[in-house]
Amino acid sequence: MSESHTEERTLGRSEMSFLGHLEELRSRAFKAILWVLVGAAVAAFYRDWIMNTALLGPAVRANVALQNLEPFGQAFLLFKVIFFAGLVIASPLVIWQIWSFVAPGLHEHEKQWARWVTLLTTFCFLLGISFGYFLLIPSMMDYINVVANPNIQDNISTSAYFSFFVNMMLASGLIFELPMVTWVLAKVGMVSPDLMVKYRRHSIVAILILAAIITPTPDPVTQLMVAIPLYILYEISVLIARATYKPR
Repeated sequence: MSESHTEERTLGRSEMSFLGHLEELRSRAFKAILWVLVGAAVAAFYRDWIMNTALLGPAVRANVALQNLEPFGQAFLLFKVIFFAGLVIASPLVIWQIWSFVAPGLHEHEKQWARWVTLLTTFCFLLGISFGYFLLIPSMMDYINVVANPNIQDNISTSAYFSFFVNMMLASGLIFELPMVTWVLAKVGMVSPDLMVKYRRHSIVAILILAAIITPTPDPVTQLMVAIPLYILYEISVLIARATYKPR
């Protein structure tokens, strides 16, 4: 009888703990959404600069004509831009909410390790976005004029341009996470520096293929602009693996 009561009390504590975690998750998710809405409000206040300079600037500087093909296309584009910009503005606070939910369940040495992962991952992602915005997207826009046929008028829809813009930014940000992915895998012993050196030639071929996939233009200069940073990131990843590799 005593054991039965003990099991009930233990089950009750486990159930309350589980419900407490759900309540904490709900609270953190609500705060994250709230910060995104605040970021969207800030983006809405600066919508003219975000639309005309940040988003449309590369196309305007390259003299690429954009057109709206839908009845409410410009309104929908504005809403998407405001939401995306709000998400970018609020991303540090959203990451903080995720960290605040995960941190209590970690040991002290795990917290320190996770802080560095979060900080460096954010830095690499922002560095990749900057590369995509200042180098990759402008070079692609210029290439449109290089291969333009005088008998064909290029009128790109605004929705297609926005999708292209966001996809290139996200792809650049994710590619620059290669050193961090290598660091984590080497830390747990899944990737060794000897393995990366052994398959370096295979990796170069994979990098060239990936560069051709990422850049929709067949321009070799643009593809090399993607492939060279990727190769540099690979070599940096080899050095990171040498410093952090721990056999399982």
